[in-house]
Amino acid sequence: MALIEVKNLSFYYEQEKVLNNINFSIDTGEFVILTGENGAAKSTLIKNIIGLLKPATGEIKLAKVNHLGEPLSIGYVQQDVASFNAGFPSTVQTFVESGRYSKNRWFRKLDAEDYEHVDRALASVGMTEIRHKKIGDLSGGQKQRISLARVFALDPDLFVLDEPTTGMDVGSRTKFYKLLKHSVKHHGKTILMVTHADKEIEGYYDREIRLIREEGSPWRCFSMTSSNAR
Repeated sequence: MALIEVKNLSFYYEQEKVLNNINFSIDTGEFVILTGENGAAKSTLIKNIIGLLKPATGEIKLAKVNHLGEPLSIGYVQQDVASFNAGFPSTVQTFVESGRYSKNRWFRKLDAEDYEHVDRALASVGMTEIRHKKIGDLSGGQKQRISLARVFALDPDLFVLDEPTTGMDVGSRTKFYKLLKHSVKHHGKTILMVTHADKEIEGYYDREIRLIREEGSPWRCFSMTSSNAR
């Protein structure tokens, strides 16, 4: 079952074409990485897919339901999450808990199952011990981690992650890749992740989509190629 279908997509910033003739689909239960050189408009493509930007041509289809026939839920972590300022009032715990309210629970109190999801999410990114800190007091890498924890607490069908390992050391990145692979293989999740670490992540993902500069085009005009992981 295809969760994402992109057909003949192109996108411009003003008069500058940055994406051209993008075509791919992602099925339920796939772990797909999106790669390309710096300036390859990877984040731009992600934002088109989730509706933050509108393609100039082509179309994007997101499934309305998951493989169980339930409304599809999407968890998105953007590339730069260090914008929480020092005055941001929420604690880490409260921020991660807010992911559970996205599960159609806006007018109900969180229950034991919700708190269990939150505890697991914090543990998965190594943030349990700082759960009572204010977000504004955290480092950029810690803010990245708690944004990931909030998405894990949401427990979405589709993870859309833009450079999620920023600020993590090698050991933490490896644990994170293992967690993502486990989520796909054992829980049927689907992942689209922007990364530069395509060598480091080998063995964890299923397929790579690489944005490549078209020959004879302005340097920011990219199309794509796709390959299965070895």
